[in-house]
Amino acid sequence: MAKFDKQAVMAKIKEAPMVPVFYHKDAEIACQVVKACYEGGVRAFEFTNRGDFAHEVFEKVVKFAATECPEMAIGVGSVVEPGTAALYMQLGACFVVGPLFNPEVARVCNRRQVPYTPGCGSISEVGAAQEVGCELCKVFPGDVLGPKFVKGLLAPMPWSKLMVTGGVEPTEENLNAWFSAGVYCVGMGSKLFPKDKVAAKDWAYITNKCKEALGYAKK
Repeated sequence: MAKFDKQAVMAKIKEAPMVPVFYHKDAEIACQVVKACYEGGVRAFEFTNRGDFAHEVFEKVVKFAATECPEMAIGVGSVVEPGTAALYMQLGACFVVGPLFNPEVARVCNRRQVPYTPGCGSISEVGAAQEVGCELCKVFPGDVLGPKFVKGLLAPMPWSKLMVTGGVEPTEENLNAWFSAGVYCVGMGSKLFPKDKVAAKDWAYITNKCKEALGYAKK
């Protein structure tokens, strides 16, 4: 069962509008990355469903965060069908994110009042997702659609809350472009977790990058 409800998750993302997106097959490394992000001010973390037995790693991460990062909402990403969403919610996912929009995922998430953020590449997809209760929609891939897409969408649909993922970097110029366009929050992956830093277990680097990125975002 989710530790935080839909309202609490949205409030956490609004407070710290940068959601790290990460996967690693080693549960210990995943846990340390979550803790490094937490110490950097992050309050919502997306663990992606990418590798074999990813749900087993996720379970360990959720249990670790419950004691070591008590205010962190742990969610799951890369979810494309309802069965996977149900599995991760059973393991404690506080939110579900996907690269695409599947209304059947929305149904199972709504049943448990768990926020579902689907990937949308058009204004019509965002509208369809909103019709089935998706409060926060993901603009994906962000590096293809760009800030102008966000600005253009918000003109006729100003009530929309958008998260952008793909092509987001922890730099003032990049984050300023997205937040100036009107995004509610950003999702950030590889740019926040360089492979060499993770391999070296340089958790302080990740903590500092989170602090830096959140500083730019809150500006």
